[in-house]
Amino acid sequence: MTSFAGWSMPLHYGSQIAEHHRVRRAAGMFDVSHMTVIDIDGAGALALLRRALANDPDKATPGRAVYGVLLNPDGGIIDDVIVYGRARPGHYRAVANAATRQRVLSWLGALGADFPVRIHERQDLAMIAVQGPNALSAFATAAAVDVADLAPFSALERDDWMIARTGYTGEDGVEALLPGKQAPELWQGLLQAGVAPAGLAARDTLRLEAGLNLYGQDMDETITPLEANLAWSVAWAPSERAFVGRGALARQRAERPQRVLRGIVLEAKGVMRHGYRVVTDRGDGVVTSGIFSPTLGYSIALARVPRRTVGECSVEIRGKPVPGRLVKPPFVRRGKQVHQ
Repeated sequence: MTSFAGWSMPLHYGSQIAEHHRVRRAAGMFDVSHMTVIDIDGAGALALLRRALANDPDKATPGRAVYGVLLNPDGGIIDDVIVYGRARPGHYRAVANAATRQRVLSWLGALGADFPVRIHERQDLAMIAVQGPNALSAFATAAAVDVADLAPFSALERDDWMIARTGYTGEDGVEALLPGKQAPELWQGLLQAGVAPAGLAARDTLRLEAGLNLYGQDMDETITPLEANLAWSVAWAPSERAFVGRGALARQRAERPQRVLRGIVLEAKGVMRHGYRVVTDRGDGVVTSGIFSPTLGYSIALARVPRRTVGECSVEIRGKPVPGRLVKPPFVRRGKQVHQ
């Protein structure tokens, strides 16, 4: 166990590497009840989300999910969230990170003061993510809910449960939000269906192979979406939608960001870690997240480097330059190498 954002979390259940491979090859499950679940309801809910979210919340129609970022006035990322549209008009659910819990709640509360809306944190809910090639069939067996026809980034609700076809691993799967008292029964059912538990360590190697950002390392309030490989998550239309940070982001977009997030694969022995210096022909950069990839068998990283940097680079590991190559993430999808 390890301490994480005020929670006591499982780092692993015996073997990080075995858990990683289990998710890639069969199915694994993560207790992610530490995530911040927020219900946003009322006549002004959509108007609040139009103001707060850089992506278009109108896409969060009933049963659909939208990934986006909350920005400060300077365009820096307060957090990345998933927003789910619910069956009743004016009802939404947002899932944010644990480490940013108080910041997100305070920010939404401040913005929400201008709208007829109720913002309610759901501390009564647990969250279990089931990921891997066998995840859908195993979940259907354990929960007696058929999710085979659930589209990616969609969600269905059954009584007090919300089941979303989303995840953080680069594999197929679902994330179930359910009353905390019912979570142990689902967990035991998943175990009986052959799903292995996995901890934070495997979650980190899986998400980095998938090229997914971690808040606090790859992005924070000093980094904009344009500098974090998240330009696709900003909806510029309609032009009159004045989401927080739009002006600053538009200026940076016109001028072009001077630093961007890229992938690196190491071409010699060694493991890249957060904070390591990256040397390129256009100037220095820094590793934001780095690991040894269990799937690929070599070290991979995300790094913030000068704009237009391509090709060869070197990473300083223990004071020595180690050759690497800049690539476009993701590195792995559905268990296969996809980087070029």
